[in-house]
Amino acid sequence: MTFRTATRRDLPAVLALLADEDQVLDPASIVVGEAHERAFAAIEADPRNEMLVLTDGAHASDGAHEIVLGCLQLTYIPGLGQNGRERAVVEAVRVRADRRGAGLGAELMRLAVERARERGCGLVQLTSSKRRTAAHRFYERLGFARSHEGFKLQLKP
Repeated sequence: MTFRTATRRDLPAVLALLADEDQVLDPASIVVGEAHERAFAAIEADPRNEMLVLTDGAHASDGAHEIVLGCLQLTYIPGLGQNGRERAVVEAVRVRADRRGAGLGAELMRLAVERARERGCGLVQLTSSKRRTAAHRFYERLGFARSHEGFKLQLKP
């Protein structure tokens, strides 16, 4: 397996993971819109944002790229709390539906936490939908604690 920063060619596979977490979608079936392109370019250009992927690491001799098995986004936020240390926010954590239960999610999160630690972050935080009880158990097994109640306000265009 390979853990690396996503490239533009990974975008359809990442969007496939984000589109439906309960089934495997063919990345070739994903329409990458202009808004996706802009968002990915902004993440790539921002030193405080990283879209990361976990891949099977295989390269076919015909030039086909490896299969994206999981992804997440890390955003680093400066702040006065945590003794002035940055905090890392984890978003968009997904593992392919047909590859769950093999420890890939734990490995993906371990690598992300290590990346945040190497950057000098004081903590790693994330939110998870209240409906995702299995995900909550997963994060708790990894040492994350339920410490705050989260709130979101959806903004309409």
